[in-house]
Amino acid sequence: MSTISSSASQDGLRFDGRVAIVTGAGGGLGRSHALQLAARGAKVLVNDLGSARDGSGGSSAAAEAVVAEIRAAGGVARANGCSVTDPAGVQAMVDQVMAEWGRIDILVNNAGILRDKSFSKMTLDDFRLVVDVHLMGSVYVTKAVWDIMKAQNYGRIIFTTSSSGLFGNFGQANYGAAKMAVVGLMQTLSLEGEKYNVRVNCLAPTAATRMTEDLMPPAVLSLLTPESVTPGVVFLASEDAPTRAILCAGAGGFATSHITLTEGTVVLEGADAAEQVAARFAQIDDRHDEIVPASGSAQSQSQLAKVMVARSMG
Repeated sequence: MSTISSSASQDGLRFDGRVAIVTGAGGGLGRSHALQLAARGAKVLVNDLGSARDGSGGSSAAAEAVVAEIRAAGGVARANGCSVTDPAGVQAMVDQVMAEWGRIDILVNNAGILRDKSFSKMTLDDFRLVVDVHLMGSVYVTKAVWDIMKAQNYGRIIFTTSSSGLFGNFGQANYGAAKMAVVGLMQTLSLEGEKYNVRVNCLAPTAATRMTEDLMPPAVLSLLTPESVTPGVVFLASEDAPTRAILCAGAGGFATSHITLTEGTVVLEGADAAEQVAARFAQIDDRHDEIVPASGSAQSQSQLAKVMVARSMG
């Protein structure tokens, strides 16, 4: 198993002169991300509503405490307590950063809540609120910084996805749907931002935070520190970041996840077309020689090319 040299990373990845916004940074992963970006030279806007895990309540104390930690270590930071689901509050937060520091280079969309229940027991309000925070909250903050990053020809945006979205997880239909949705958002924005040097990626973290404290045994949680995930954020926020990556991170393990396309086959129209799909599904589903299309249109073009060849031969 390959390893990452922390000493080499510490020497090389600096953010002097850069400005970062980290949402949900009052604790857990967001706090770890904010502290490390600040330690490496970034000015950091620490955003946190200060709500409970289910999104209820609110207090600025958590964000202020992280700001105090950063300042005590010699860093530069400001606190903001707006909800990412409030577009006006988000715009005021971005205006606050621009008025004080004049630019925004890094956005880490980390804010989130949980309202876990089986789909049968889940209310539509619980579904909607989780989607609003994770998906629309990411949309509102990203939209507010997007043109700023394009104009300065530099930006690094990180969306927080989850294995629950990528692979599913019992009792998290709302969370999984929202977390897979941000992957789709990332896929498109990475294409739209490419010529402006705005690189957009996803982080899929596994960490011991208040979001996961009831889901895993203590022995496992002790390994899954937020600090073991943050090196992935530091890399994705750096000048040498890739774009359109889904980086999975936890307990010091790092891997990438990919949405792929199999070679498949062509079934032309006919009375038995559905039966042919059923009979040939094993071939359709065979992952040998699968690819990662460069875009949705590239996937469509690939399939159409195969259909045209099949038609010309038929």
